[in-house]
Amino acid sequence: MGVPKFYRWVSERYPNISRVINDNQIPDFDNFYLDMNGIIHACSHVNDDNCDTNVTEEEIFRNIFHYIDFLFRMIKPKKVFYMAVDGVAPRAKMNQQRSRRFRAGRDRMKKLKTLSEKTGQTLKETMANHFDTNAITP
Repeated sequence: MGVPKFYRWVSERYPNISRVINDNQIPDFDNFYLDMNGIIHACSHVNDDNCDTNVTEEEIFRNIFHYIDFLFRMIKPKKVFYMAVDGVAPRAKMNQQRSRRFRAGRDRMKKLKTLSEKTGQTLKETMANHFDTNAITP
């Protein structure tokens, strides 16, 4: 959901936050703040359209840790490294997302049934090998 106009406010107050930097000359940073939502989403939604892509929770965590490590080694903050992870979503967002989750779940089941028929596995076996991205949504 985000905070309306927050990015605009921050970028007007601190214009260097969205400055393009040269990979060979990274400036010194005292503080480094990460919004983990984007990282978690990118690492768990490898390819939503392709149920053939099998991503386990172990791989998701490995990808998350690898990406955080990559960013940390590149930025090298001097004082603060802060990772923000959202808590429980507000009730309004939960209600809004409920119908989307049910639709996504239904579509996912259709794709997994087709995949299980194609591979000769049972539906239960196929489901066990595929991460359900609805597990991390509000």
